[in-house]
Amino acid sequence: MIRFEDVVLGYGTGEPAVRGVSFEAAASRITAVVGPNGSGKSTLVRALLGRIAPTRGRVTLDGAAVAGGDRRAIAARMAVVPQREEPAFPMDVRDFIALGRYPHGGAFSGHSAEDHAAIAKAIDRASVREFLGRRTDELSGGEWQRVRIARALAQGGRALVLDEPTTFLDIAHEMAVFELVDGLAREGHAILLVSHQLNLVARFADHIVLLHHGSIAAAGTPAEVMRGDVLERVYEWPLVVSRDPAVGAPVLVPLRGRGTR
Repeated sequence: MIRFEDVVLGYGTGEPAVRGVSFEAAASRITAVVGPNGSGKSTLVRALLGRIAPTRGRVTLDGAAVAGGDRRAIAARMAVVPQREEPAFPMDVRDFIALGRYPHGGAFSGHSAEDHAAIAKAIDRASVREFLGRRTDELSGGEWQRVRIARALAQGGRALVLDEPTTFLDIAHEMAVFELVDGLAREGHAILLVSHQLNLVARFADHIVLLHHGSIAAAGTPAEVMRGDVLERVYEWPLVVSRDPAVGAPVLVPLRGRGTR
């Protein structure tokens, strides 16, 4: 389980980027963090990566504080797919995915049978087998995202954090990623998902945390958070919330700007 307990995060100058945030991403469910640009979503991910420490509160993984913890031990239990990432040099796709086994002792050579099995399973689950034999600099944006998710799956931890995982993906691949994440949650993984895709989040998430200026504006089920009055205030844009005719989930429909036809 990933837990934020009254967490304040800042970058040393000005107002904190995150102010007194508390929530948890429990096993067997998808917890989604949403909100406008600059609301503090990616700052929470940086805290999980150990790149920024709370000035107040705690971020924990299975009850142990993330700040100051053994990064390799944490990586063996929690995989993070950050929003932006570029390898220092082009790599073979299979070798890049195999990097996910590093926290368990595997590197570029000497992988155990367990490592090979985890890598093969990740390749199949992320549907990237067709990219094997290519280099990372030969992939499209969407292909690169899927390979990064495969590396995270190869890592094998029971907690998975994804920061905007469907960036650059078309509709079919967006749905494939969300279906994959949903399957992982059903298998017992704790999923923390940061996304701008509110309508997809509403279809798949069990719990939504809506951030606004670094604080929680609303939290709960999709039906509790996806309310027109709440979202219009947070996103500062006219909108209505309807219902998805296929599954009944809330659907956000942005309106034309005020004063336009």
